[in-house]
Amino acid sequence: MNCGGCGPAVFQGRPLLRGSAADVRRAQEDKVMSEVSTEERLTVGVRTLRGDPKRAVWKLSLPMVVANVVQALYNLVDGVWVAGLGSDALAALGLFFPFFMIVLSLAGGIAIGGSSALSRRIGARDKPGADSAASQSLAIGLGLALVLTAVSFPLLPHIFRAIGAKGSALELTLKYGRVLIGGTVLLVFSNIAGGILRGEGDAGRAMRAMVLGSLLNVGLDPVFIYGFGWGVAGAAWATLLSIAVSGGLMAWWILIRPSTYVEARLRRFRFDPGITAEILRVGLPASFAQLSMALAMFGMNAIVVKAGGTDGVAVFVAAWRIVTFGLVPLFGIAAGVTAVTAAAYGARDPGRLRAGYSYGIRLGLLMEAAVLLCILLFAPRLAYLFTYSKQSAHLAPDVTRAMRTLAWFLPTVPLGMVTSSMFQGVGKGMNSMAVTILRTLVFQVVFGYLFGLTLGLGIRGVWWGIVCGNVLAALISAGWGIDTIRRLEQRFSQLAEAEGVAGS
Repeated sequence: MNCGGCGPAVFQGRPLLRGSAADVRRAQEDKVMSEVSTEERLTVGVRTLRGDPKRAVWKLSLPMVVANVVQALYNLVDGVWVAGLGSDALAALGLFFPFFMIVLSLAGGIAIGGSSALSRRIGARDKPGADSAASQSLAIGLGLALVLTAVSFPLLPHIFRAIGAKGSALELTLKYGRVLIGGTVLLVFSNIAGGILRGEGDAGRAMRAMVLGSLLNVGLDPVFIYGFGWGVAGAAWATLLSIAVSGGLMAWWILIRPSTYVEARLRRFRFDPGITAEILRVGLPASFAQLSMALAMFGMNAIVVKAGGTDGVAVFVAAWRIVTFGLVPLFGIAAGVTAVTAAAYGARDPGRLRAGYSYGIRLGLLMEAAVLLCILLFAPRLAYLFTYSKQSAHLAPDVTRAMRTLAWFLPTVPLGMVTSSMFQGVGKGMNSMAVTILRTLVFQVVFGYLFGLTLGLGIRGVWWGIVCGNVLAALISAGWGIDTIRRLEQRFSQLAEAEGVAGS
């Protein structure tokens, strides 16, 4: 076709000069702009994940440290309010706690598995895969919640009678438990939605939702328990409403008016067996690892009873609560390390993976060294929190000594906990579970028994056994973690060489 009389062509309002350098340049620019999608207009969190690993660990950990500390304080305050109702009400919380831990462990495990899978795909620049990981984790969690509710709700009376609850304590336990079991869907969704936000590096919003829920719970407890006269059931309703508000806020960000990098599409959900298996491969071991901590406490209680009688148990409970409160910041660091190492693994960048892992350990060591110093200095005042009454005042010196002994294992805990988080990040869920079980069920219990009972060192021997067991488990875990990263470096190097040969 002869177009000699035609004027210059027009492209999107601009003259297009055929064959000119300007034409080629503009065409290239337009092509680039057309490819700039959500993948390139990244959220701050995703850019953080793909940036400097040390800065990423710090930025992701700090909000979660704050959120975890606030939640831990809320749990303490919750118990204080319920204690005002009497011993049976406080016993109801204690009786329901192991069952509640099972639900929390399953929900938390799926959240960790989904977050890890999501972060790895962000690191690999696979946005459709990240979207699918978010959708799969939500679907798995909601399905799990429905099954748990349907199975456990009618069995609650039989479960608590089987473990010895009766009379008023049983009645109050059922009042408290039925409210929370009825809200299992909200609890599970809130956990997994938080995992999605952390997985894409948005720890700040996850923190705001968690803190809002915790503060709301603290404010509602006295209103529902005493103001409305709902008693122990009021504590459960306060907890459930706070979870609903926290989860609702995250649902707004993720599902209702999405402002996240990942897009969780439940309406157009398609089951992906590969991603589901990947989530469960990390999530189920994480759940079992959390449950192992509860099992370890049963074992330690049995050892302490034999070594120190009922007073020994009271001393252990008081000292252990203070000492383990010092571990709360580590959970925030662990969440940050999981996301950063997962993104580095997805990007096949072992240098960033090693840097994030090492920085997480150093940060944890500094925090726990500070906690150790505080406990050593203020142990008598901290012991007073549990020994202020006439009936328990005689325990104060023993609680002080127990805290000053047990606290020595704190600075070594980051070696194991951060290693466990790194294993979750790179998809090695069984390794992560093994690290936790090694510390809790194996070395802690075995060394406590060895020092306290076998060697006849009594209750103080149990304390030093716990310290030695934790230290040894931490050193073994750190060695395993360093060796794993070294192997990953070799593997990624071999893959890069193979791809280079194939490309040439």
